[in-house]
Amino acid sequence: MMKLKDSLPRIFAQFAAVLYLYGCASGGPHTPMPIVYGPYGPTSAIGDAPMMTPRDIRHIVGPSETLWRISRTYDVSIQDLMRRNNITDPAMIKKGAELIIPNTTGPKPVIPLYPTRKWTHIVVHHTATHDGDAYTIDAMHLQKGWENGMGYDFLINNGTKGKLDGQIQTGPRWIKQIDGAHANANGMNEHGIGIALVGNFSETRVSENQMRALVFLVKTLKEYYDIPLRNVIAHHDVPGKNTECPGAHFPWRDFMARINN
Repeated sequence: MMKLKDSLPRIFAQFAAVLYLYGCASGGPHTPMPIVYGPYGPTSAIGDAPMMTPRDIRHIVGPSETLWRISRTYDVSIQDLMRRNNITDPAMIKKGAELIIPNTTGPKPVIPLYPTRKWTHIVVHHTATHDGDAYTIDAMHLQKGWENGMGYDFLINNGTKGKLDGQIQTGPRWIKQIDGAHANANGMNEHGIGIALVGNFSETRVSENQMRALVFLVKTLKEYYDIPLRNVIAHHDVPGKNTECPGAHFPWRDFMARINN
């Protein structure tokens, strides 16, 4: 099977492109790495959502987020972000700061892919909360004593905390390529990519926007890291775990059918 970096233009031609760019968490030059960009809009995985009308929106800076990453997410130049928010030094923005994103058509996924053989599994979770975003989940996990903050590698929002339903956020653990804190059994924190959907799916159901974003993200990671379908698992399927996560109402059979197409 062709690797994602070779087959992506054919598979995702209508909604994503692979660009080899400099820059990452620090905003400075690094070894070029592939970045997958999805299209605009909350149903980013499918490409059938119209672009938002250009407008100013509020953005809370998440953990390890930089002006470079924010500018790519909203397709707004760093210079415009600095001018609109009276920022003189782009390195000085802090987690939790509120920014105004000027004249944007909405967020799009910005998924960095690192050339490594570390990742062998993908583990799907729910947050078991009714709301949240990367900033609030990070704060919650820090309060639990997890010094590296948010335990998941990626978070898919549900339309709360100012984020769109289906908006994908990349966590600091993924950006730094360090172990997760989402499934502490059978080596999954060390080798499993943790993806959490905001919500409690023991009580409610996954939105279609979240499901489409999850399928897009899992297909992207699965292709690039050559992860077999059998290694895409629910948290409750991790050997040694006793949990209902990602919830009794999570449509696992439908999800697996979609990523297998």
